[in-house]
Amino acid sequence: MPRYTAPVEDMKFLMHDYLNLQQYNNLPCFQEATPDMIDAILEEAAKLTENVFFPINQSGDEEGCTWNDGVVTTPKGFKEAYQQFVEGGWQSLTGDPEYGGQGLPQILGLALNEMMISSNWGFAMYSGLTKGATEAIHQWGSQEQKDTYLPKMLSGEWAATMNLTEPHCGTDLGMLRTKADPQADGTYKISGTKIFISAGEHDLTDNIIHLVLARISGAPEGTKGISLFIVPKIMVNEDGSLGERNGVSCGSIEEKMGIHSNSTCVLNYDGATGYLVGEEGKGMRAMFTMMNEARLGVGLQGLGIAEVAQQNAVDYAKDRIQGRSLTGPKNPEAKADPIIVHPDVRRMLMTNRAFIEGARALAMWTGVQLDLALHHPDEKTREAADDLVALLTPVIKSYMTDQGVEAASRALQCFGGHGYIKEWGMEQYLRDSRIAPIYEGTNGVQAMDLIGRKLPAKGGEPVKAYFAMVQKFIEENKGNADLEKYTTPLEKALGRQQAATMWLMQNGMSNPDNAGAAAHYYLNLMALVMMGYFWADMAKKALEMLAAGEGNETFLRNKLITADFFFTNMLPETSALRVKVEAGAEPVMSLDADAF
Repeated sequence: MPRYTAPVEDMKFLMHDYLNLQQYNNLPCFQEATPDMIDAILEEAAKLTENVFFPINQSGDEEGCTWNDGVVTTPKGFKEAYQQFVEGGWQSLTGDPEYGGQGLPQILGLALNEMMISSNWGFAMYSGLTKGATEAIHQWGSQEQKDTYLPKMLSGEWAATMNLTEPHCGTDLGMLRTKADPQADGTYKISGTKIFISAGEHDLTDNIIHLVLARISGAPEGTKGISLFIVPKIMVNEDGSLGERNGVSCGSIEEKMGIHSNSTCVLNYDGATGYLVGEEGKGMRAMFTMMNEARLGVGLQGLGIAEVAQQNAVDYAKDRIQGRSLTGPKNPEAKADPIIVHPDVRRMLMTNRAFIEGARALAMWTGVQLDLALHHPDEKTREAADDLVALLTPVIKSYMTDQGVEAASRALQCFGGHGYIKEWGMEQYLRDSRIAPIYEGTNGVQAMDLIGRKLPAKGGEPVKAYFAMVQKFIEENKGNADLEKYTTPLEKALGRQQAATMWLMQNGMSNPDNAGAAAHYYLNLMALVMMGYFWADMAKKALEMLAAGEGNETFLRNKLITADFFFTNMLPETSALRVKVEAGAEPVMSLDADAF
């Protein structure tokens, strides 16, 4: 049977020591987030995820959701677990206090989200989608819409979804057919079919608030004609009570490769009453608020699944005896040594560890940037933080989810044949992980978003700021002999990314296929450089703490060992990625389609 222990010690190191959250206590969201409160939240979240959510993960996968005449029932124990989640106030953790939220930093919400994903991915999706919808309504909704929906959504009493995909269109939303017919009372009648709607129907809450993209009758074709609508499953009366059932129903749920415990629904809208969010024809802008929130959350799914898979692979590698160490028996009293003595097993475990801890640092730092973008009093600081988040969102979504699949696969590999067997739980982690590179915009779309939109945004100012941040760290630490083994390879890797960026500028415009062929490689190159920056910076902090006699010495020395592995075994991949970027489109596009 698998197990899960929340990585509270690493999260505390990142929040207290590395990121030093107390430096931000002049911001409203951090004023209540004292070190003691942060520790208490992390520890209580660990108890909830380890003891309530994790025990129903495997059983939830085996049972799955059931559909009966439009009614969806979640697996045994899910409704009770969700009630504990609501009663604990967890949905409101980072929400606006004006609508019942606790107003705490986004970084704490990211930590909670990671724990929930690791412990029970399918369960975590129900509340995760609600958070994204909350952000969209908070930013774009009318005051009446905020007052009507946000308190119940922030409390967790009501859930929410986002409805984009249709049977004939996914990424290309300009082909969307769902119609919105204006009514005399200012509402709209929504008609059409949406597919792949996660948590579209379930029994966890009394109401589900659907955010639906649709085209108002007479609106132009393409994305400029798309608007966003609130379509509640149950109509809400003026006094806030629930009224009649709206004209939306669940036609079926999908039989999927993974995340069986989350209902993936076909939703049919048959003249359902909808309420316009924001302006007509501005639906994509409003929906992107939710999509960007979701993309960061999906990135965390890659991290979260890697963490739990790694924990179980380490346990197995320490326990399973097979063969002898190449340097002589390490367990001479037994017939064989534990497989963790073998370099190839160590390679897989160290690769996972270096990814997990580096990705967590990137995610937590991004959480701080989200809080700065929302709450910092200086407009330029807010804008700079928002620009960095926008630049890195496709990188986080794509790289973390691709690596989440690889990490789950490596963890399963450590089990050998036992990993392929259901009872050990590893095959579920691999099955679950595979959806993350696909939904919320495939990773190929993320790479094209980075190349086509984020790099040239604002005349390239955000990517220049990113380069400057990494270069500043290198320059400030060049004279530190202890850090030279990190700063020297980081500077070379940064140079490779800058050269690849120039190549794209020179060759992407003349032949757009050059940009398309290079996009995936460029994104991964950028991700590795960013991870290198965080690993070098964390190594610096660990060395400083060791010199001062602070912190847990074993923890800090292990952090340095893992940093060394990243710089010698993972960052060198930037050399090959640059070569692949600059190979251009010809090797990719030359073969005639009929020859495939």
